[in-house]
Amino acid sequence: MTSDRSICDLTATELARAIARGELSSRDAIEAHLARIASLDARLAAFVTVDADGARRAAQMCDAASAPIGPLHGVPIAIKDLTDTAGLATTYGSVLFRDHVPAEDDLIVARLRRAGAIILGKTNTPEFGFGAVCTNRLRGPTRNPFDLALTSGGSSGGSAVAVATGMAPLAHGTDFGGSVRTPASFCDVASIRPTPGRIPSPRRPLGWDMLATHGFLARSVDDLELALSACAGGDANDPLSLHGAGHDRPIAGRPRIAVTPDFGVAPVACEVRARFAAACEALARVGDVELSSPDCGGAIETFRTLRGAHIASSYGELLRMRRTELTPTVIWNIEAGAKLSAEAYLNAERRRTVIYRSFRALFTRADILVAPAASVVPWPNEISDVTAIDGAALETPIDYLAVAFIVSLVGFPVLTLPVPRGENELPFGIQVIAPPGCESRLFAFGRSLENELGFSHRRPPL
Repeated sequence: MTSDRSICDLTATELARAIARGELSSRDAIEAHLARIASLDARLAAFVTVDADGARRAAQMCDAASAPIGPLHGVPIAIKDLTDTAGLATTYGSVLFRDHVPAEDDLIVARLRRAGAIILGKTNTPEFGFGAVCTNRLRGPTRNPFDLALTSGGSSGGSAVAVATGMAPLAHGTDFGGSVRTPASFCDVASIRPTPGRIPSPRRPLGWDMLATHGFLARSVDDLELALSACAGGDANDPLSLHGAGHDRPIAGRPRIAVTPDFGVAPVACEVRARFAAACEALARVGDVELSSPDCGGAIETFRTLRGAHIASSYGELLRMRRTELTPTVIWNIEAGAKLSAEAYLNAERRRTVIYRSFRALFTRADILVAPAASVVPWPNEISDVTAIDGAALETPIDYLAVAFIVSLVGFPVLTLPVPRGENELPFGIQVIAPPGCESRLFAFGRSLENELGFSHRRPPL
């Protein structure tokens, strides 16, 4: 661990261990990652803001401490620019908030700081997180490190690229309909979208809304588990966080693995189906694989309705007051839910309940459910939306996310892992899904896939 390159190639878990043992200083870790950012980010545009001075001050405090502050003591981390950071610009990817500096940290940021993590800066996102390509009027596009002409995915593309290239060992993300999973799949990294409420969001206006969650991206399952452990735990102002951890027991014996390429309803490219079939063949080496899916009839329409209503509620006033300053993608997203009736919303909630119970029924006969993490492979940055798959037109610009947002709809935790690939193949990942509260099951199973099947990150050519 004497060169910048070797420090940047360490996982967050390895860095935390080395710093705690005194084999590496926090300052050395920070300087190495700042140098990597300076070297690469002009080409990649993963960061909106880099806080070099703040990171150095935090590293100095870590190095002066008589004992590790917490499990992430001295470990660099990147925060998606949708999440508030006290004293550090938070733009939400919008020129409307170009100069916005929050007075307080979001709870997840506060918990990361208390765990000893050091914030390197804020990663790029489409405006308000709405967009298939990680770009906005401030920065971007965030380029895929495996092919700079291609998208890194939305909306946590900046975080995915920072992790994939060693600019950060660990990065925060948010996920509504696939926003940590799609970039993870496109950039060959791992991600966790935990059970809603596992990481509290006490400022969320709709306390029982479970469509969006915080999550993490990293290069190893151990790192995801470490980050989640530092941020999990109830908060009295988030009712979803007070429901307990669920029945998170280890899998007894050989895992029963249900696999589905599309949940029976999602549009999925032929290339993805072929890659997924190959991954399923490999899974048969570690468990009993069966083609099986919950009944997801009506899931796409249900998610469209609920998502549209939530977005219209959150951003309708902004559309009325600042329409000319918003991107077309944001305008479409807000307008999509503006005319929904209460009856349509409640009918969607009824259908969502049926789908949830179908997921629950599947897990009476399976330990793990596996599906593709994305319905397509990365496309050129110049193409703003996926409007067709294999020549078949999609009804709306978000339908290519159906293979991911169906899981958001029911609130089951999801681990995303990259699958092995040929030399000329683009990255591709799988979703590993478990019942609510069963993240430990996901992490244990994910480690077996990493160690036994090579479902793990491979460095990009940069």
